Amino acid sequence: MIRPIESEYAPHFRRYVDLVPEADVLPALDAQTGILRQVASGVTPDTELFAYGPDKWTIRQVFGHIGDVERVFGFRALAFSRLDPNPLPGFDDNGYVEQAGYADRPLADLIEDFAAVRTANLRMLKALREEQWAVSGIANGRSITVRAIAFVMVGHVRHHLNLLNDRYGVSLV
Repeated sequence: MIRPIESEYAPHFRRYVDLVPEADVLPALDAQTGILRQVASGVTPDTELFAYGPDKWTIRQVFGHIGDVERVFGFRALAFSRLDPNPLPGFDDNGYVEQAGYADRPLADLIEDFAAVRTANLRMLKALREEQWAVSGIANGRSITVRAIAFVMVGHVRHHLNLLNDRYGVSLV
């Protein structure tokens, strides 16, 4: 496994890729479910619906968003690794969060949803042949490789863990 170069992903993904110094992304992907479970275990039920400001997501919504993005990026990696020539759409993460009803779901359920999807995505990624990692496709009008998607997946989770720590006071343990 080699790190993606900047031409393998859109510039706005650099902030996520930069959060992944590892050369081999698979162990980092594998470790994140446990990390999210540990972080979520430190959130008390009375703070799950806390948002640090108006029009900001609650802690539940942040964790739900992490799961939504895992689903989207997992599908992108699947489609591109299978040489699907069809461009994939972008998505409105705020719109997804608004429609998800995360306020009605306990944080523990959101973590288990993420765990199930991450497990499936990790199994798919581990089964890829070497040449499949370099395959690219179009998502949201931009080219991205399967390898870059895996790095973005790790960096996206790390980005939100940092925000949970900095803006919500959630300990990263």
